[in-house]
Amino acid sequence: MKKAGSSPAAEVPNLARNVVDEEMESPAKLERDTEANQPSRRFNLARRSEALFSRGSTLDLPASVFAGATALGFLSYIVGIHNATYNRADGLVKQVGFLWAPNWTFLFMVFLPLFFAFVIELLLFWKNEGRLRIVAAGNRVESDAAWARNVDASSYTYWAVFIVCVLFAGVFQWIGVCLVPLVKGGGNYAIDWGKLTLVRPEVISVPMEIVFTAFAYLYMCLCFYLFFVGLILLHTMINDLWKIGGASRNRPRIDYQYHVHEIGLRVMRGIFRCTVLGLLIAVCMKAQSSYLASNGKNIVAWLLADMSSALYEGKDMGKGFSYRMPTHYSSLLIAISTIIVFLYGSIRLGAGSRFHFPMWKMSAAVGLLFASYLLIDAFTGFSILLCLAVLLAMYGLIDPELGRWRASDWGSNQNVS
Repeated sequence: MKKAGSSPAAEVPNLARNVVDEEMESPAKLERDTEANQPSRRFNLARRSEALFSRGSTLDLPASVFAGATALGFLSYIVGIHNATYNRADGLVKQVGFLWAPNWTFLFMVFLPLFFAFVIELLLFWKNEGRLRIVAAGNRVESDAAWARNVDASSYTYWAVFIVCVLFAGVFQWIGVCLVPLVKGGGNYAIDWGKLTLVRPEVISVPMEIVFTAFAYLYMCLCFYLFFVGLILLHTMINDLWKIGGASRNRPRIDYQYHVHEIGLRVMRGIFRCTVLGLLIAVCMKAQSSYLASNGKNIVAWLLADMSSALYEGKDMGKGFSYRMPTHYSSLLIAISTIIVFLYGSIRLGAGSRFHFPMWKMSAAVGLLFASYLLIDAFTGFSILLCLAVLLAMYGLIDPELGRWRASDWGSNQNVS
C-alpha cells in the first residue's frame, strides 16, 4: 500500500532530480578516477628498470646478457672476424679478432652477468628480508610502498643515465668511432674487429661491418645502462638503510642494533662484490684499448712479455703507436662510478660501525684493484701488479670479508657484556 500524500506524479520529479544529480556527479567522479589512474599509465623508467632486477627469475637478466654476448660471438664466426689478424704499418702481425677482445668476451659473458646476479641477490634480500627486519612496522605492503617511493625519487637520474648511455655511449660513439671511419676513412683510431675491413676488405665488407658494429654497440649501450641502473639501486639501498638506521637510534635494544649492523655488513659484502666486478669490467676495457696501441701480437703475449721484461730484464715492449682511445675514458667513468658507490656505502654504513676491520680489508682490496687499473701500460711490469690485484679480487668474490671474521662475534661479545 502507498502512503498518504504520495503519488506517481510526486515520485517522478524526485527520480528526475536523482538522475540529474548522478549525471552531474559522474563527470567529477570520472575525472578523479582518471587522475588517480593516470600515474600508473604513464611510463615510469625508474620502476621499469628496477623491475628488471627484482621481478621474475634471478637468472633472467644475467642469462639475457650472456645470451646476447654469445649471439655476437656466433655472428663474428659467421662474418669471419672472430679470429683475424692484420699487418700493421711497422710490419707487426696483430690479432684483432672479436673473440680475442676481453672487453667483448670476459666482460659480457662473465663479469657483467655476475654483477647483475649479485645486485639481484642483494636487492631481493633487502626488499624481502632485510628491510622488513629493521623497519618500525614490519608490514610488507608498507615496506614495498616506501621502497617504491625511494626508487621514484631517482627518476631523473635514470633518465639522465639512459640518455647518456644510449645517445652518447651508443649512437654518437658508434657514428664517430665506427661509421665515419668505415665510410670516409681517417679518425686515427686503432684497427680492431670493428674496422678490419679498412685493412683487410677480403675478410669482411664495409656494409657487413657497419651492420655488425651497429648491433654490437646497441647491445653494449643497453647493457651499460643496466650496469648503471645496478649502481643506482645499490646507492638507493645504502641510503635507505642509513635512513632507517638513523631513525632507529632511539631503540637501544642490543638485539635490534645487532640486526641493523648485521644487515649493514651483508649489504656491504654485496656492494664489495659488485665493486670488484665493476672494476674488473673497467680493467677489461682499458687493457684491450692499451693492447691495440701496443707492440704485442695478441693480448696474452703482450701481458706475458711485459711480465717477462720486469722479471728477467728482457726486451722492452716499447710504447707502440699513438691513437685516439675513447675506451680509456669510458672505462674511467665506469671505474669512478663504481668506486663512488663503494665509498658512499663505506661512509654511510661503515662509519662508527663495529665492523671496521672487514671494511678496511675490503677498502684495501678495492684500492689495490683500482690502482692496478690506473697503472695499466704505465710502466714495465704493470701486469704483475694487475695479476696480483685480479687474484685478490677473485678471492674477494668468494670471501668478501677476506678472512674468517664473523658478524656473530660482535653479538656474542655484546651479550657477554
